[in-house]
Amino acid sequence: MRIEQLEYIAAVTRLGSLRRAAEELHLSQPALSETVRNLERELGVDLLERKRSGAKISDEGRELLPHIMSVLDSVDRLRGAAGDQHRVSRMVRLGTVNAATVPLVIPTVREFRASHPVTQVELVGAQQADIHRGLLEGAFDLGLVNYLRGDDMPPGFETTDLLCGRPVVCVRPDSPLAALDAVDLDSLLAEPLVVMRSGYVMHRFVHRLLRGRAPSFSYSTDGAEMGKLMVAEGLGATVLPDFSVVGDPLERQGAITVRPLAGDATDVLLVLQRRHSGSVPRAVRDLHELFVRNAQAYDASARRLT
Repeated sequence: MRIEQLEYIAAVTRLGSLRRAAEELHLSQPALSETVRNLERELGVDLLERKRSGAKISDEGRELLPHIMSVLDSVDRLRGAAGDQHRVSRMVRLGTVNAATVPLVIPTVREFRASHPVTQVELVGAQQADIHRGLLEGAFDLGLVNYLRGDDMPPGFETTDLLCGRPVVCVRPDSPLAALDAVDLDSLLAEPLVVMRSGYVMHRFVHRLLRGRAPSFSYSTDGAEMGKLMVAEGLGATVLPDFSVVGDPLERQGAITVRPLAGDATDVLLVLQRRHSGSVPRAVRDLHELFVRNAQAYDASARRLT
């Protein structure tokens, strides 16, 4: 058994395709496939489920995946302790809900890049369920997800609170809603509404907020970034956590603004999660610490603005 065989399995699992894994690893697909088959023969287990549409981790492989990732983490620690500078360039994979992308993630990744110039960061926008699956399967090292206060935290993860915000109405400055000190439900329903698709925390919140009532017209979109762009283009209003909008480039440029929801005191949490593991690579720890520090700075700045 060779370390690169385990790395190949991890790459195929993360990318969901032998072809994409071969491209990333700079191998031919037949060579990669044969190397994986050699490992399967040695272990006596089919690690991959191969179909015409592609390859993915098998049920048996998924049971062994935590052990594979543990071995790779141990190799990372060994190489780091030995001062292997080549291993500093490992990739850190971050899954993030779109509501967290711009005001916090971009400055943090920029700062991380300055202190880790040869470490790649793979940034993937996804829904909460996909991020949790990726963390458990080793496709992500860290995950940024949202919760409403009172939600149960899933087992199997280390969770660090980053930000606590309130749902706000995101509108253009020339919208009738921008003239209000706080937006009541009747006023919100009178305007076209951009709603997040099912699977996002803000979809669940808006569904609860409307209590079965329907807006004058609604759009459905996949993620906060597209929602903010649609608002900036005058298609309607949307409801997002305040930390997703305050500090966003569109907000700084005056293309969008926010108003509180009248009578609502819901807390929306942004947390950073990683799977429970006996070892965490140094680059992942460093990025984790940067997120915590920058979240504290963002929170202090946002408080001064309000």
